[in-house]
Amino acid sequence: MIRGLFETHLEVASLERSIAFYTDSLGLTLAHTDPVRKAAFFWISKPQEAMLGIWESTQPVSSRHIAFRCAVEDILLHTEAYLQRLDLKPYNFLQDGTARPMVFAWMPALSLYFRDPDGHELEFIAILEGEGRPDLGILSYEEWKAKVQFPSK
Repeated sequence: MIRGLFETHLEVASLERSIAFYTDSLGLTLAHTDPVRKAAFFWISKPQEAMLGIWESTQPVSSRHIAFRCAVEDILLHTEAYLQRLDLKPYNFLQDGTARPMVFAWMPALSLYFRDPDGHELEFIAILEGEGRPDLGILSYEEWKAKVQFPSK
């Protein structure tokens, strides 16, 4: 029955600040605001495909995690510089002192993380070609390419 994930929601400290972040910084399309409920809804990618809802909270906000699907090329060529231009600090789990994309070999997927103004952990992720290799753990894209043979097309 389940065909995908349609929506997810986050609590935010400031609805106005978060609307600006998700539209101006990340480029999501604002679909609807509800001032009475202090909520806003954004289309992710195409309208009516996937949605993010944000709700202003009077309580301290607990951080959550959301991953946005991206193209491999965008993550490799543009994401790190894009985030730095927005004064967002990209990070990975490589523990190598860099902010370069990493590969979760079990999927396999290329990934880079950053945080929104409320501390929510956001991720840009792209599924890679080939079979998953859980034995490789988390590694750089360069290491992934060196260790995995890609099928010829």
